[in-house]
Amino acid sequence: MPSLKEIRNRITSVGSTMQITSAMKMVSAAKLKRAQDAITQMRPYAEKLQEILGNLSATLDISDNAYAESRTVNNVLIIAVTSNRGLCGGFNNNIIKRVNHLVNVEYAAENPRVLCLGKKIKDTYKKSKFYYINDEIAPVEDIFSVLSFDNAAVIANDLMKRFVNKEFDKVVVVYNKFVNAATQDVITEQILPIVKNEQENSAATADYIFEPSKQEIVEDLIPKSLKIQLFKALLDSNAAEHGARMTAMHKATDNAKELQKSLKLSYNKARQAAITNEILEIVGGAEALNS
Repeated sequence: MPSLKEIRNRITSVGSTMQITSAMKMVSAAKLKRAQDAITQMRPYAEKLQEILGNLSATLDISDNAYAESRTVNNVLIIAVTSNRGLCGGFNNNIIKRVNHLVNVEYAAENPRVLCLGKKIKDTYKKSKFYYINDEIAPVEDIFSVLSFDNAAVIANDLMKRFVNKEFDKVVVVYNKFVNAATQDVITEQILPIVKNEQENSAATADYIFEPSKQEIVEDLIPKSLKIQLFKALLDSNAAEHGARMTAMHKATDNAKELQKSLKLSYNKARQAAITNEILEIVGGAEALNS
């Protein structure tokens, strides 16, 4: 059985850990509010942009557009989005598992490469043959330090250029979609080539007046839609990370409280046993003197 000093040290250690996890929970809760506001404001815009593009593409053949070219897939780029830090439950591991499945099973025959957005996925793949590095897109290295549309647009522009140059035949992004603080869904989303949206006839045949022209509008909307799509994935992942960390730290704090209660109970039992032994020794010594 541990000594009283060992149990006291463990109680102190657990108390210090509980203070840290509680502080991290509050920090993540504050960051989550800002990140959640950002993604909830972005989603309606992104969805409306996709709807407009869908309405146009339903009556216009966009297959001639360079970003919608469907061809034999020989090279696949997987954009994997994780966090830079841990202590957020299974947030990063879920992405790593999905990416491992894609490179080893689903796209194994299509020369997959992994573009890492986030330190955790980079640490996993930087020594792998699948690791893709591009010095032309500097924001990749520290995308979450300054999470802005401009940095996302730099990455999206480079990917579009490489797709048009046939360096890649397909580009997908893997990220955690924010549902709520306790729930994140791992999403695999194709961003290149553009998949034509099927709209209802009422939407497709709506009487619109296009200026300058339907074709020019589509050609302008497609690059903008791709940039928005990537930026939305980053915002989703950012909000999901803070939600996952807040939940993980909440559970860690609760577990620390339970462990501390258990240790205090063990300490009181050990202390009571020590006092009882001391009393028995005193009584035994007194009886020995009287005999």
